[in-house]
This record gives sequence, structure tokens and C-alpha cells, in this order.
Amino acid sequence: MTSTYLPAADGRLLPRPGRWIALGVLVLAVLLVAVDATVLGLATPFLSEDLKPSGTQLLWIGDIYSFVIAGLLVSMGSLGDRVGRKRLLLTGAVAFGGVSVLNAYAATPEMMIVARALLGVAGATLMPSTLALIRNIFHDPRERSLAIGIWGAMASAGAAVGPVVGGFLLEHFWWGSVFLINLPVMAVLVVVGIRTLPESKNPAPGPWDMTSVALSLVGVVGVVYAVKETAAHGPDWEAAAAGVAGAVALHWFVRRQLTLTAPLLDMRLFHHRGFSGGVLADLLTILGLSGLVFFLSQFLQLVQGRSPLEAGLAELPAAVGAVAAGLVAGATARRFSVRSVVAGGLAAIGLALAALTGLSQSTGFPLLGAVLLVVGAGAGFSFTVTADVILSSVPREQAGAASAVSETAYELGAALGIALLGSVVTGVYRDFTAPPGVPADAVSAAHESLGGAVEAANGLPAHSAGALLAAAQDAFSAGLRLASGVGAAVLLITAVAAWFLLRDQKLEDGAGH
Repeated sequence: MTSTYLPAADGRLLPRPGRWIALGVLVLAVLLVAVDATVLGLATPFLSEDLKPSGTQLLWIGDIYSFVIAGLLVSMGSLGDRVGRKRLLLTGAVAFGGVSVLNAYAATPEMMIVARALLGVAGATLMPSTLALIRNIFHDPRERSLAIGIWGAMASAGAAVGPVVGGFLLEHFWWGSVFLINLPVMAVLVVVGIRTLPESKNPAPGPWDMTSVALSLVGVVGVVYAVKETAAHGPDWEAAAAGVAGAVALHWFVRRQLTLTAPLLDMRLFHHRGFSGGVLADLLTILGLSGLVFFLSQFLQLVQGRSPLEAGLAELPAAVGAVAAGLVAGATARRFSVRSVVAGGLAAIGLALAALTGLSQSTGFPLLGAVLLVVGAGAGFSFTVTADVILSSVPREQAGAASAVSETAYELGAALGIALLGSVVTGVYRDFTAPPGVPADAVSAAHESLGGAVEAANGLPAHSAGALLAAAQDAFSAGLRLASGVGAAVLLITAVAAWFLLRDQKLEDGAGH
């Protein structure tokens, strides 16, 4: 493979300057996926008005992207180890750009769900490749920690750039424009990446087992679908069947990996306590955060009446905190300890989410900004250090598979978070009592989603419209408060678990390089 390290006279590997340019290309991919994930929250009210999805369809539009990515990440990480991570990354980038056009011009809720699923397939090729290439480009542990910090900071920056850029686009163009911003970024990534990225892969990968690919996809999607449907509508035979099928597929997947000479995922990686602890911390952290973030943009616009651009700017402190924390996380963990930085970051997020249990229509920006700043800083510390622990605990040739497990935890947590916490918000919201005198069709539309309530109110007399909208906004705020409390509990429990699971974990030191 092409190396970013040149052999010195004494046999040591000396880094060549191009590694930082290569990192710049990799963070472009991360930036793009992060922007795409967060910009949808801002576009949801406009999308709802245009496509008129039901509440369930709206949840699917929000989480099918994460479902598909979660189901395919392990397979794509393993594929990158086999065919080359650079090749997979650049192929995925072209596909991501093409499918973004399909998202932009979706004409029905069903078409939008399919387009988001296809975007998930393309996204699954990008994420594990970026982290795996960092593992192979940066051999010095301290440099790698900084590179991972920059990688994580750009993912957080994307979470902020998405709402701001998306808000600007939504005020001047139609909602599909938020997907078309992917095209110029992907063009730059492909053109520069061809010249600067080194190719790397497992020198003896073995065959790619398609049975394992199918089992991982069926297993993850089946289990997540069952959780989502049960949380949204209560237990029924369809959700139970999907859950059983998913669990059987995952059990079969694990058994199969233990018998293959070249497994899709080496299950022995989980014997490393740092690896397992980092993966679990990532999954539960994102589960606690994602549902809240998905609905917060709707709260800022449809409850507090902010414009899309104002809503995007209001969420900016989270990214500022994450960027700042991500850049110093590695050095902080070396000075103190891995478990104190990760557990402390998770506890900070939990306490910040607990503060949101007092959220109301009159909650001012100073409180929201302070809470989001703490959430971002906690996430920046936690995610950067756990990514470093996960990557440094495996051999370089398995970097793709390890990165894929880390990213699977992230995406699976996002899907479960939107499904579970989103269902909490939706469940509370749908129970609100409509004021007397409102037509039945308007009440039905209002109970589907807050966006539906806003649209229904537009066709009513002023008094009825105001009463209906006030009832819907109060119910949505109540749901968001309850979801914040659930998220806070999840994060505080995760902080305690991380304290014990990451005991004695240390980041590698670069002194020997």
C-alpha cells in the first residue's frame, strides 16, 4: 500500500507532510455525513408541509438513514479492509452525491423513505473508511489522538454547519436544497482524495462472506424495527416477529464469525475491555442525545417561533463545545485518565439534559445555549477518547472492522434514540386534548405531528387556531421534557458504567516513535 511514512536509515518510520492534507480530505467526508444528519431536523417542518407524511412516516424519514447505516457498517468496514479503504471511500462519495439528488426531488413520503435508505447505504461506505485510514496514516499515538480529535471536531462542526447552512437555504430555497449542498463537497472530496489519500487494506483479508453481510443487516434492522414499533404503538405480533427474526439473525451472525477463518468481524475484539467499554459508551450516549436533538429543531421553530436560520444559530454552542473539547481530549486523558475524562463528559451531558426538564415556550437563549455548550463539550471529550481507545486496541489491519463497530454503535444509538425518545415525545404529544369547536379533520391532522397542527391551524378562525396551536405546543413541550429526563437518566447510568469498564485504560504514548 502507499504509505504516509518514509523509512529512515535506522529502520524507523518518519511521517511525510502529506498526512495532514489526507486528513483534511477525510474530515470532509465526516463533515458531509454530519451535515446531512442534522440538516434534516430543520427541514422537517417544510418537508411535512409539502409531502404530508403521517407521524409514523415522519419518524421513518428521520431514522431509516441510521437504520441502514447501522445494518451495513460492519459489512462495509470489512469490505474496505479487503478491497481498499480509499477505493471504498471514493466510490461511496460518488454514490452519496448521486443519491442526494434523489432525496432533494422526492415527491412522496414513500419515495423520501426509500431515498433516505439508499443514502444510508452510501453513508455506510464513508464512515468506517475515514477512521480506518486515520489509524493507518498516523502511526504516532499522540499525532493519532490529535487527528481523531480533529476528525471528531469536524463531525461536531458539521452538526452546527448543517443547521446554519440549512437555515439559510430554507429561507431562500425549497427544502430539497439542503441535500444538494452535498454535491460540491463530494466533488472536492473525490478530486483531492484521488491524489492525496494513501490506499490501505488488510494484506491477507480472506473472502467477503455474503451470508454474514445478510445476517448483520437483517439482525440489526429487525431488532431496531421491533424496538421502534413497540415504543411507538405497543407490543404486537409484527414487531415481535421482527424482533425474534433480528435476534436469531444476530445470534447466527456471531456463531458464524467464530467459525470462519476470515470473519467479517473478529468477535475476539470484544474480549478487550477498553474496546467493549468504548463501544457501549458510544451507543448509550448517542441513544440519550439523538432523539432530543432530532426534536429540538422542531421545538425552536414550531414552539418558539424562530426562523430556520435562528434555530440553527441557537444550536451552535453544542458544536463550539464539542470542537474545543475534541481538540484537547487526548492530552487531557493522558494527563488525568481515560475513565475520568469519558465518565466526566457523560455525566456533564446527563446533568445538562436534566436541566432541560424545565423547558418551556418561554425558555430563553442563555439557558438553552449554556445547556447545549455543556452537552457539546461532554460529547467532545467522550467520543474522541473512546474512538482513540477503540482504534488503538486493535491491529492496524483490522482498523476497518474496529472503526465499523464504533460507527455501528453510533448509528445504532442514533436510530434507537430517535425511535425510543422520539416515541416518548410522539406518545405524549398525541394525547393532548383539542379545544372544543375544532373540526374533526383538523384535530386528526394536528394529532399526527406538530407540523400538521401548524398547517391545520392555518385553515381555522383565529380563536380556534390559537387554541389548537397552544394545546399542541404545550403537549410537544411536555413530551420533550419527559424525553430529556429519560435521556439524562441514560447518560448518568452510562457515566457510572464507563467509570468501571474503562478502569486502567490508557492512551498509547508516542515517546517511542
